[in-house]
Amino acid sequence: MSGRGRKAIPPPPDHHVEPPLGPEGLVVTLTNQAGFKKEYDFAGFPVAGPMQRSLAGAFASQSRNWTSHRSAQTYWSSLKLFAGFLSELDSPSEDVDGLTLAVMQSWREANSGTSSGLNKQSMVRTVLRQDTRLATGAVAEELARRIPAQKPSKQSFEDAEWERVVLTAQRQFRSAWLRIDENTRLLNNWRAGELTEGSREWKIGKILDHLARTGDVPRTVHPSGDRGVRSGRLLGGKGAEQTWGRLFLSRGELTALAVLLTDRFGWNLSHYDRMPVPTLAPSAGEMTSLTYQVQVEKRRAGSGRWFSTENITDSGADSPGRLITQALEATAHARALAHRLTPGVDLLMVARIRRAEDEHTDLDRPAVHWPLSFGVSLGMSRWWAASSGLGGSPFQRARRTTVTNGGRPLQHSQGTHESVYVLPDKRVQRASRQVFADGALEALDQARAAVFVGTMANEPDPGHQQTAVVDCEDEEASPWPAPGGGCGADFLLCLACTNAHVHPGHHPRLAHLHQQIVSLQSVLEEAAFRERWRVHLTRLEDLRKKVGPIAWKASLARVRETDRTVVQLLLKEDLSP
Repeated sequence: MSGRGRKAIPPPPDHHVEPPLGPEGLVVTLTNQAGFKKEYDFAGFPVAGPMQRSLAGAFASQSRNWTSHRSAQTYWSSLKLFAGFLSELDSPSEDVDGLTLAVMQSWREANSGTSSGLNKQSMVRTVLRQDTRLATGAVAEELARRIPAQKPSKQSFEDAEWERVVLTAQRQFRSAWLRIDENTRLLNNWRAGELTEGSREWKIGKILDHLARTGDVPRTVHPSGDRGVRSGRLLGGKGAEQTWGRLFLSRGELTALAVLLTDRFGWNLSHYDRMPVPTLAPSAGEMTSLTYQVQVEKRRAGSGRWFSTENITDSGADSPGRLITQALEATAHARALAHRLTPGVDLLMVARIRRAEDEHTDLDRPAVHWPLSFGVSLGMSRWWAASSGLGGSPFQRARRTTVTNGGRPLQHSQGTHESVYVLPDKRVQRASRQVFADGALEALDQARAAVFVGTMANEPDPGHQQTAVVDCEDEEASPWPAPGGGCGADFLLCLACTNAHVHPGHHPRLAHLHQQIVSLQSVLEEAAFRERWRVHLTRLEDLRKKVGPIAWKASLARVRETDRTVVQLLLKEDLSP
């Protein structure tokens, strides 16, 4: 059975998989998840031929773990830098079995101290360990050496920064959504025959129908080859918003939508390239809300755990699902056109592009189907931020902001949440300072509340009043006054009162009380003992330290029957203050 519960279909009898390493041993071919192939040539590496072939072979072995050209390109580039490092040595090795401990240590030292250097170390080590000749020995131990964890270079947004990013995205996407919604209603009225034929609205409706079917408004081809808008005056202009933008999002507006989705749900930028159209979940008679099932792709979770499903409900203007509803409405015409151009395409994030792109260079992303593009590229996110005056691409910082604000993992483990997102984040650290300070003060107060705060005396004072456990200096000044005057505290709380005086005559009874409370610990449930007796036990143990363990233990020999009776009453809570 496959991971999704379907029967696995066996390959045809003549099926075979082409090895990634070419016959010359220098070119490695990687097929990504979309089925596109790309070659990685090691012939240009500035090292000897045997070293080139060994690096290519190790790279080919490691390539079985990759599904994207981006990963392969990063590793290949790191290996090329490593080859350049080897070529500058006085006596460069002919092959990998000639690598020495000193060479590998020099490579490590040259790439320590920076995140990019640590990345290079990690990638080169990963590939070299695929070569069986480096499985043992000093070089193998160096390759197995732990690389220090990298500190995340990205931080979450400060509140003012993030508010500016979100407001910019909201302004752009909401304007586009309202524009498309208005024109969609006009198009629907035209198709339903509800407009007066020949009227301005009817003429625009006819143009919108052409736009929905073809992706562009009617144009005239001039002798120069330029294609001009035919009805610019009727449409109110010849710009994108007056023409094809009436029914389609631009790539900038699609990027703004992606920013809002990341703000709301914490999704990665790469997720939008292949995000399927959300489906409606079954409803148990609910008529006032819609629940969408959204498939989330998590490539780093490992094979077999790439996909998860999130249920998101639209129950009103402020609900998370309202943004999904608006995204579906804003991309409806683009998705319908995409399905006509390429049947079976079912992606949510679709935009209309301004001009045909002749070359599809990033083969890890969906191909452009003129006049449509899918997803949001890193270059597009950078352009959007720069054109909006917001600096670099906001997505990594946006995801961090959403995750840290939510206080729980989103599409990652609890360990990753704490070690990668929460602990290194400076904004979280600043916000936690007061929490830590309050916790420390609370712990200090609890510690002080669980110690003996009275006075240790050598002999009784005739002016003091005796209680069940101590002598009281002034019961009228009690921290726990009774409604009718005097002290209203439990006798065991006398040990927590500054009016308390303890002299050697009290030691036998207090030592016996301590012994009896300890014995309760073995017969009571932990929660019950902690709630009723833990503080009193801690306070008695503090008093024992002040008296001294030897004197405390010796006082048990002087326990009288009266002491036992009073302690028994205290434990049964039969003594009233």
